[in-house]
Amino acid sequence: MEYETKSHCNYLIALHLILVVKYRRQLLQGNLGECVKQKISEIAERSEFNIEEIEVDKDHIHILLSISPTICVASYVRRIKQSTTQSLWSRFKWLKKQFWIEKTFWSDGYFVCSVGNASADTIRKYIQDQG
Repeated sequence: MEYETKSHCNYLIALHLILVVKYRRQLLQGNLGECVKQKISEIAERSEFNIEEIEVDKDHIHILLSISPTICVASYVRRIKQSTTQSLWSRFKWLKKQFWIEKTFWSDGYFVCSVGNASADTIRKYIQDQG
């Protein structure tokens, strides 16, 4: 990963983000898992973050991303969760049976840490070995 430059700063903010499916339902398999990865990549293309690595496991997703210092982490997470949930519910009608009336997909919380204590390559390898 390379340092980014804005008008008044140089930065490299790399984060390991984990999102968990609500109730730990093992839904991120096959087409649904690939759809989530594709949707997050589309979000990144039109947002101020880059995806370095992304991989799904049965009930959670690992993302290594680099972000801009101008927007808080929670805003990135909210954008990813809202957009993927909306996309999945419109494409996979059977999700209604998994979550009943509540139009949700992700657990309320998330895990995020900077990769300052571990090298980005270590995190990248860990994410690639998921699934």
